[in-house]
Amino acid sequence: MLVNGVDIVEVPRIKRISEQYGSRFLNRIYTPLEISYCKGRAQQLASRFAAKEAMMKALGTGIRGIPWKDIEIIRLKGKPPTIQLHRKATKRAQDLGISSIALSLSHSKEYAIASIVCESLNSNTLPIINKSK
Repeated sequence: MLVNGVDIVEVPRIKRISEQYGSRFLNRIYTPLEISYCKGRAQQLASRFAAKEAMMKALGTGIRGIPWKDIEIIRLKGKPPTIQLHRKATKRAQDLGISSIALSLSHSKEYAIASIVCESLNSNTLPIINKSK
């Protein structure tokens, strides 16, 4: 089964927040490796922010279920970006039977977007909420 998550972020919004709150914002959302890679570049910060939100959507938790830094976006020189899950994010992915994660990032001056596609070994990955009573 495939599970996806997509998110789009306004680059100027992330720039404004990072300038207003500085290291308080950066250290709450990003790992030291991400902070080092982004070097304060708003487009890079925004695309990673979008990727983290997209991953949370794919995991079915929303932003309250998993700490931001439990999802890390890694970009090695000459390689596409990848996702490294930690702690609660790893546990949730294991619970869902996720065997692989594909990440795509893109940005313009105004927007950053991330798309996540996860392959799960489970045939019924996300729980169905029964709203009837």
